[in-house]
Amino acid sequence: MIENQQKTSLKEKAISEAKKFAVIVGYLWVLLVLFEIHKITILRGQNPATPLGYRVGFAFVNALILGKIILIADAFSFGEGFKNRPLVYAILFKSAVFSVLLVCFDILEEVIVGLVHHKTITQSMPTLGGGGVAGMLLVALMVFIVLIPFFSFREIARVIGEDELLSILFKRRTS
Repeated sequence: MIENQQKTSLKEKAISEAKKFAVIVGYLWVLLVLFEIHKITILRGQNPATPLGYRVGFAFVNALILGKIILIADAFSFGEGFKNRPLVYAILFKSAVFSVLLVCFDILEEVIVGLVHHKTITQSMPTLGGGGVAGMLLVALMVFIVLIPFFSFREIARVIGEDELLSILFKRRTS
């Protein structure tokens, strides 16, 4: 009987983690695809763009990797130092750290793709935002801003409870 309860508990935990992972990956994938569409739109006249389907696939792989990193960070109580402070600190901290991480993965991806196509590392560096350090900072700022709602919902759910947040957002309210 205890073994059955442990199996059920483990199964429920696995399903819960899978749902969290799916939400994280979904949000990140939409975010990354929007950035790819934005990049293709801006660079459209300058050079032939890589097909969108190819970029969407890379965005999905990046979303899976970053989603797993976020889950691991949660498991290690990343940002826990802000637990007793106003939520805005935890939200901004996590948005900042993960925006830097996302930009680093974007750079790594572009360099790997460039190397596969026999380009140098310098030739492979992303050019969004004008390229260089300033461009990377602009992209990091954009990512930081779009991660704020994601971490806002996550931190609010942590404080008031996931069920309560879902109830507030999706249940019909009476007058």
